[in-house]
Amino acid sequence: MRTTFDALGADWKDQITDPGSGADEDAGGRRYRAIFISDIHLGTAGCQAYPLLDFLKHHDSDFLYLVGDIVDGWQLRRRWFWPQAHNDVVQKLLRRARKGCRVVFVPGNHDEFARNFVGHQFGGIEVREDTVHTTADGRTLWVTHGDYFDGVIQCAKWLAYLGDNAYEFTLRMNRHFNRLRARLGLPYWSLSAYLKGKVKMALNYVTDFEVAVANEARNRGHDGVVCGHIHRAEMRDIQGTLYCNDGDWVESRTALVEHQDGTLELVYWDDVLTAQAKALTRVPLLGVQA
Repeated sequence: MRTTFDALGADWKDQITDPGSGADEDAGGRRYRAIFISDIHLGTAGCQAYPLLDFLKHHDSDFLYLVGDIVDGWQLRRRWFWPQAHNDVVQKLLRRARKGCRVVFVPGNHDEFARNFVGHQFGGIEVREDTVHTTADGRTLWVTHGDYFDGVIQCAKWLAYLGDNAYEFTLRMNRHFNRLRARLGLPYWSLSAYLKGKVKMALNYVTDFEVAVANEARNRGHDGVVCGHIHRAEMRDIQGTLYCNDGDWVESRTALVEHQDGTLELVYWDDVLTAQAKALTRVPLLGVQA
């Protein structure tokens, strides 16, 4: 069962350490060789900045890949929205780079303005059109946002903007719906994820996208690919090529991580929170005999 931060009460935000406090990276977390995150969409009301800060607080790494759509330039052009939590995320990422983590930013379609700065560094964060990550066990993974394999983005950008507005509306309705579910003690439920899994056209779009990205990685001579863009976390073999999508931080709150031995894993932050909550509430019964 998944949970949501909305169901944890109004005080959960206060439990997150200030990203500039200097104590957050060692707060009982795990260290990975690499972390891949994408589709944060800073600058939108749907961005899950506080959960992301909490995830970063508990997960350190040698490499951190920002796989596109970190900042949502499309929405910011329509309406400026930038609360302190979004600034905290940026500061957290910059701090990672200062502490010696290699941070690589691969822009996506929503932050395509950053493609003008490919080859430059900002605060130690490298901007790359795409990149290749070599795992500890020697596999090469092509890292790209994935929007170049989206026919709607490439052939009918006006339709992509229309779809983006529809998605924002769906998220807004979903937030109101899930506030009610939280009051009833029910877990988070995603309408857009439901539609992606049930609507035939959406299923075909996702499958076509995954196959196209995997094929390009294979053609480039790589063992696999890491991408984002479609907000659907997945890790599977496609005709001998490893396809990894790290999901998003708008709804699913997921990341792809590489362990020190090269093992790759999708981390669902809501599931981690659920397991932690169960562990905290598991109280042994003393003095009870069978």
